[in-house]
Amino acid sequence: MKKNIAKMLSNQVNMELFSAYLYLEFNNWLMDQGLTGFAHWYRVQAMEERDHAMLIYDYLHHNNETVDLAAIEQPTTDAKGVMDILKAGLEHEELITNSINDIYEAALKEKDYRTKEFLDWFVKEQGEEEANAHDLIDRVNLLGEDRKGLYIMNGELAARVYAPPSLTIT
Repeated sequence: MKKNIAKMLSNQVNMELFSAYLYLEFNNWLMDQGLTGFAHWYRVQAMEERDHAMLIYDYLHHNNETVDLAAIEQPTTDAKGVMDILKAGLEHEELITNSINDIYEAALKEKDYRTKEFLDWFVKEQGEEEANAHDLIDRVNLLGEDRKGLYIMNGELAARVYAPPSLTIT
């Protein structure tokens, strides 16, 4: 593995860990608002992001590379409502997608086909992450000011079940 690819992947580990922290911060804010279902959804999201970090971490070690663990910035939110949280979540997923795409492009340029194949799963996953974020925004937009609808959606989101990723490191 080329050093520039290893460095980018190592940085991605840290970005994924920050994602988990950010979603736990969203969880905190949502819990404070009594939106426990929305909070649960982001708690599960945080678990997924942690798993993404560990998949990349394991991939680097599998390729005899060391992961440079950096300090993880403390996340903050100045949300005024649930829509602010949802939009911040989408914006963050778009940032992560761009980072994954940059690594993918670098892997192709370096003819690092193993890393490209590894990243195929993440490219698909990011498509799902952005689609989920858009869906939440669309659903809350549809509800408008309907507090009863928000209450029902909150209950639906509470039912989200955590499922570990099915990617195998080779």
